[in-house]
Amino acid sequence: MTDNERWERDLIAQLATAALKEQRRARRWGIFFKLLTFGYITLLILMAMDWKAAGEVAGGKKHTAMVEISGTIAPGNEASAEKVTTALQAAFKDKNTQGVVVRINSPGGSPVQSQTIYDEMKRLRQKYPDIPLYAVVEDICASGGYFIAVGADRIYVSKSSIVGSIGVLMNGFGFTGLMDKLGVERRLITSGENKAMLDPFSPLDEKHREHAVQLANDIHQQFIGVVKEGRGKRLKDSQEIFSGLVWTGQKSVELGLADGIGSLEYVAREVVKAEEIVDFTQKENLAEKFAKRFGASVGTALAEFAVRYSPSLIR
Repeated sequence: MTDNERWERDLIAQLATAALKEQRRARRWGIFFKLLTFGYITLLILMAMDWKAAGEVAGGKKHTAMVEISGTIAPGNEASAEKVTTALQAAFKDKNTQGVVVRINSPGGSPVQSQTIYDEMKRLRQKYPDIPLYAVVEDICASGGYFIAVGADRIYVSKSSIVGSIGVLMNGFGFTGLMDKLGVERRLITSGENKAMLDPFSPLDEKHREHAVQLANDIHQQFIGVVKEGRGKRLKDSQEIFSGLVWTGQKSVELGLADGIGSLEYVAREVVKAEEIVDFTQKENLAEKFAKRFGASVGTALAEFAVRYSPSLIR
């Protein structure tokens, strides 16, 4: 074989190999884009189904509207004032709503968030006087949860529900003894003499303790005022009611903290007289869940990048 023939053969082999590589590359990109398109269409379909489910009502039938308050009452949670008040507004506005039930299973939370929800419940009752508002307690309705419940016309509980805890809690830790044992010195600089009030690494100042107690008492009195306003003469004359204690659902009825024994279904069927229940609770849709997870992933990646490549960090 001459050098020219050998050169031609090598060139043909190289061209064939390059063509095969290009075909494989094109096939891989084709599969990638097909999968990407499939994933995008699937996401759109799921989001559409999610939005449809969130806006469904009972086919135009008369119904009992339900808004759920579950877990800690705090900003950003499922039981935040923003989500609950939005759900309540939609529930009252629906032309087929015969009554609204707030189903509560919460140990409490932010007094500000609870007050906001309570105020909106009172406003909506005035705006829609023909639509009754009830609270139904599941396992627990304590502290901020009960703060909200008293905004309803009537409160229904299970015999074994935990109800009450009408009080205010401020807690923390003190590490001064541990710091002394470890030989750690606290260096704290403030521009106000009370700026470091209740600092866990400093000894508890009596003046600061008294101020914190007064803060708690002020909020407690606001809580008591709301309970008295909501429950009125139904409350039994007992100072223990406002001591922070909790009771069973049965006992709470005896004390006037609740009105009767009954579940969501019972209230819809026997009290509202509209057995069909429509859930107006504002829950995270698929887009919000995806955004949160994507945001968390991006945040983690950025933090990892900063740790690995920041020149200011010593490893």
